[in-house]
Amino acid sequence: MIIKALRIGLGQLIIFLDWISRPAKLKRTPEAQAAVEQSASNLALYQFHACPFCVKTRRTLHKLNVPVALRDAKNDAQARSELEQQGGKIKVPCLRIEENGQSTWLFESKAIIAYLDERFAAA
Repeated sequence: MIIKALRIGLGQLIIFLDWISRPAKLKRTPEAQAAVEQSASNLALYQFHACPFCVKTRRTLHKLNVPVALRDAKNDAQARSELEQQGGKIKVPCLRIEENGQSTWLFESKAIIAYLDERFAAA
């Protein structure tokens, strides 16, 4: 019980620190931002709200100004089931990439951030 309270408290602290230190969004022309939004429409991030690695990934999404659908794999049974059944395991963060009718499941925050930087930093 004490461990659970500690985890919840630390999770809330991580979320608060993220909120007060969030980086500025990347500025783009309206046309470039519309292209990014269209390109990001086939992405979904499966995450836990207070997971430090998920926070790190969401910060990158915010910084790059990429609107990605967030799926709560902790509290949403359907999202959790999709992650387990289609992704193969319940591990977050996980980025689902839909391209050409195929789903690719990208795990690990470093790999996800590298993918996002490569795909959206110059856009």
